[in-house]
Amino acid sequence: MSNIYPVILSGGSGTRLWPLSREAMPKQFIPLLGERSPFQEAVLRTAGIDGIQAPVIVGNQDHRFLLAEQLRAIDVRPQALLLECFGRNTAPAAAVAAHCLLRDDPHALMLVLPADHYIPDDALFRAAVLGARPAAVAGNLVTFGIVPRWAETGYGYIERGALLDGDTACRRIRSFVEKPALDAATRYVDSGEYFWNSGMFLFGAAAFAEELARLRPALAALSRQAVDNAARDLDFWRLDASALAQCEAVSIDHAVFEHTDKGAVLPIDFGWSDLGSWKALWEAGAKDAAGNVCKGDVYLDQTANSYVAAGRRLVAVIGLDNVIVVETADAVLVAGRDQVQRVRNVVEHLRRVKRSEHITHRVVHRPWGCYEDIDAGERFRVKRITVAAGRKLSLQLHHHRAEHWVVVQGTARITRGDETIVLSENQSTYIPLGIAHRLENPGRIPLQIIEVQSGAYLEEDDIVRLEDVYNRA
Repeated sequence: MSNIYPVILSGGSGTRLWPLSREAMPKQFIPLLGERSPFQEAVLRTAGIDGIQAPVIVGNQDHRFLLAEQLRAIDVRPQALLLECFGRNTAPAAAVAAHCLLRDDPHALMLVLPADHYIPDDALFRAAVLGARPAAVAGNLVTFGIVPRWAETGYGYIERGALLDGDTACRRIRSFVEKPALDAATRYVDSGEYFWNSGMFLFGAAAFAEELARLRPALAALSRQAVDNAARDLDFWRLDASALAQCEAVSIDHAVFEHTDKGAVLPIDFGWSDLGSWKALWEAGAKDAAGNVCKGDVYLDQTANSYVAAGRRLVAVIGLDNVIVVETADAVLVAGRDQVQRVRNVVEHLRRVKRSEHITHRVVHRPWGCYEDIDAGERFRVKRITVAAGRKLSLQLHHHRAEHWVVVQGTARITRGDETIVLSENQSTYIPLGIAHRLENPGRIPLQIIEVQSGAYLEEDDIVRLEDVYNRA
């Protein structure tokens, strides 16, 4: 029996869910509909499938510690964690995973899954995977088509063909359709011949690699080179940047499925969403009697069919219908529910004017913990720094700022030049400009300090790492 390896594609930035989703913390890592993130749900959803193996994760190198920490939190050790220096769409990501798997298992089946989808019924999902397995073992490249529940213009569609020989469920693919206009989408749904394109696949690693080599030989060769020349970094593999930079940025559909005669679609009829917009999140959420989905500290009065999320403050909405209201520490979004695709315009504006609200939140995660900006002004910046038990920051220095540290919780072991000191709650120290220093948490509870920076330049790039356990020096 061929082993099935989940291949979780986690390189997206999730800009359509701004201001909650940002480049440094995209939607796949945020608990949107429960206690776990979509990434964690995608990994756990495959558990219990007969023949399932540890997952292969393909992600952005800037998210490497988020990936590792979220896997650790659900007690999953991946087969491999492959890091891209920049995104190249799904075909190169699947290709590097295929080459990685084929080094050890020539009969590997790849279950390719985006990290940001919502599937409420795990049992139906697992049954669908097992239903597609015979066709994949026979050498077909199978994609999963969702039976459409309405005429959606934000999804691509797959037109079904005849049943595969000897198969009772999988069908040949007759055509792919890009996101259609409403009248065309309505015709597709009414016909019963079309399915939403889910972006989920099951195929043999060898079969996919062979078709990619036939249809996109340059991409196949470069993706193999990216794996062959990958460098080990702690628990990660950094794919070769030079080879990856030359890879064509193209989806699995465009690179292979639209041109192969081995493509097949398995229709599946269960709840599914790509969580690609605030409207999609409203559709997937648990609604009150008025059709509202609420998160956080929310007060509603004469409001219906809306999504309202409060992050830090009370949010009150009065007399509105069909709106999206999302509050975070540094930004608020208010939009009509039918206008949420325009959120990307906000993100493009922030990029254009070189602001940072599309990149990071006020809370910024690091491999040792996190920090939160509290206040800033002329020549000063105040942070709350949280260091997880047993973790430590890099040994570093700054050319343009000095720092004052006050311990508010836990115990801090501090390296400052040639001395090491231990501070407890309500004790403080001073780090002069240009002095090498390190902050550690030797205790069993999180360490919290208030850091007050002072100087002429207070940005994050004024860090010279001299030594780092996370290989960032």
